[in-house]
Amino acid sequence: MIRIATILAASTILASPATAEMLDVEKDELTLGFIKLTDMAPLAIAYEKGFFEDEGLYVTLEPQANWKVLLDRVISGELDGAHMLAGQPLAATIGYGTRAHIVTPFSMDLNGNAITVSNDVWAAMKPAIPVGADGKPAHPISAAALKPVIEDYKSRGEPFNMGMVFPVSTHNYELRYWLAAGGINPGFYSPDDVSGQIGADVYLSVTPPPQMPATLEAGTIKAYSVGEPWNQQAVLKGIGVPVVTDYEIWKNNPEKVFGLTAEFVDQNPKTTLALTKALIRAAEWLDAEDNANRAEAVEILSQPDYVGADAEVIANSMTGSFEYEPGDKRDVPDFNVFFRYHATYPFYSDAIWTLTQMRRWGQIPTAQPDDWYAATAKQVYKPEIYLQAARLLVDEGLVDEADFPWDSDGFKPATADFIDGVTYDGRTPNLYLDSLPIGLKGGQTVTTRDVQG
Repeated sequence: MIRIATILAASTILASPATAEMLDVEKDELTLGFIKLTDMAPLAIAYEKGFFEDEGLYVTLEPQANWKVLLDRVISGELDGAHMLAGQPLAATIGYGTRAHIVTPFSMDLNGNAITVSNDVWAAMKPAIPVGADGKPAHPISAAALKPVIEDYKSRGEPFNMGMVFPVSTHNYELRYWLAAGGINPGFYSPDDVSGQIGADVYLSVTPPPQMPATLEAGTIKAYSVGEPWNQQAVLKGIGVPVVTDYEIWKNNPEKVFGLTAEFVDQNPKTTLALTKALIRAAEWLDAEDNANRAEAVEILSQPDYVGADAEVIANSMTGSFEYEPGDKRDVPDFNVFFRYHATYPFYSDAIWTLTQMRRWGQIPTAQPDDWYAATAKQVYKPEIYLQAARLLVDEGLVDEADFPWDSDGFKPATADFIDGVTYDGRTPNLYLDSLPIGLKGGQTVTTRDVQG
């Protein structure tokens, strides 16, 4: 269903204790796209709480069939902007898959994904998984526990198929990272073979997020990597077990961004600022007072126009807990983060990590110098727009100045908060690539058969 916002009456605005000052936007009627995942929440909240309205924007929020359709419609101008995979603006800008200059002034969230396996695979993994004092599986669970299961499939001549949502998705890169950290080769891409299955121990393929549970239940795939609520849906349906979250793979990893064409931003700078202001307010509302608003957010997201899953399923992860298997519900307060830890700031180092994974698995076919990674990140990520929007909100008394990284150079400190303990520093991407045990290094390339060099 199409949902169109209306601008608040002047009397309502004047009654508010603090209100946004409307910019003289170039375009006030906008259509924004999203995929039915809980991390589209900033869009839903900006609509439902009137933050778009406060900025003088008439907004239509429109669900899309899949990530490719969503990107194509942003490029064509059918959508003015959209909830995007963090890798989509980067891939499009460097011409992987499709070529278009897409930019982002706003990072939508941190964390929010998990890897789920079928009940049969889980039963086969459990003997290799240590247990804690409470008798429950000790987390994080390494993919090393999956390795003998895959070897058993291979000995029987059966492929081990796994689902992920898109070739340039964080889900793909997180799944590959987890597998490789456990000694499993997830396969490579080459210019002539974009299956990503060259030399693979497992076979990763694309499945749209809402279809993941049904595809797992049908046996077409044995495991998948996806955002919520589709991991918790597997638990509720009794068809699978989430074995690891992306928070456990990489603590506070970036997930989705809000993407627009560079042309739109150039032609509509004030509209872009207004959109960014509304989304910052929505993200702040989602994390305010230790997630005090999450129960209301769950009810909003459960509506058919947004995620359309049962509120109980969405609440499992959105309200600070996560259920791994029936009865094994654990506190995970940072499973979904929308504002704290500077979640909404578009860090160059986050973009560079995604580019390193594209290079690691052959989507970037040849070696690139460190400065190429930084320059590409700066083409796409636009913290200057973000900070301009944040400054306007601070001046309007709508957000706290202390909540924004005003002095950041766009790079987070180096971190070893990964499941394998490897240190990542966005300033030295090639050194990072060389430190990873599985993946392309230096000048290596991929042929249709194997890695060369």
